Order: sequence, then C-alpha cells, then structure tokens
Amino acid sequence: MNGFPPPEALLPHGPAAVLLDAVTSGDASGAAATVRIRADSPYGVAGRGVPAHVGLEYMAQTCGLFAGLEARAAGRAVRVGYLLGTRNFSASRAWFRPGETLAVSARVVLREPEMAAFACTISAAGETVAEAQLTVFQPAPEAAP
Repeated sequence: MNGFPPPEALLPHGPAAVLLDAVTSGDASGAAATVRIRADSPYGVAGRGVPAHVGLEYMAQTCGLFAGLEARAAGRAVRVGYLLGTRNFSASRAWFRPGETLAVSARVVLREPEMAAFACTISAAGETVAEAQLTVFQPAPEAAP
C-alpha cells in the first residue's frame, strides 16, 4: 500500500470508466498513476493491446487524480472536471502492448482558479512513449452541474 486512495475514490466516474489502476504520487506539482494493459482492458483490441490515443484519457484521468487529491486534502468533495483541449500529442508507437504497465504523469504548468494546464507523459519500462499538454476546466462548486 502506498498511502494514496484508489483512483475510484478520487475520480467522479462510474467504476467501469476508471481506467487507472493505482495512484503512485501526488503533491502540489502534479500526480502520477499506473495502468496495466490487460487482455480485457477497456478499449483493448485482442492481440494488439490498447490504441495509443487512449493515452489521452489516461492523462486526463491523472489530471483528475490531482484535483481529487487536492479536494480530499482540503476536506472537500471530489468534483467533475472537463478536458478542454490537447496540444502537441505525440506517441512513439500506435499501441500499448498487452502485459505492460504504463506510468502516467501530469505536472502542473499553469494554474488558474478554474483552469489548469498539465504537461503529461506516459512511460513504459522507463521510456517515454506518449506525451501531450492538456488543458482542463473544473467549474466552481456553485457553478458545477
């Protein structure tokens, strides 16, 4: 046990929509998580794995972990957030392979009261295999649906 709550406790998603397996770090500068590519992974294709573009959702959920950890630390409820945009997404391969464990990180690069930008990476066996900058929005509690 690493001392962090499970992703499903930090994301306002239904259980089937949580794609990350574990939180590995989280502080004021960002968050990190892992996801293992299994034969039954959501969005998986038999014999190929998970398409690399699904990594955008892994990154977005890692940004959500950051917000969830921050909310819990302040004694607030976990709230919904929205992915507004992606810049400079690149992946060095088309698929995340069955059996590999991915390390996903989201580091804060810009912070406003309701918006933030994160530099995100996905690594496999210590090698960066995807990266992007994500812009996210989390409405103030009184404005949230």
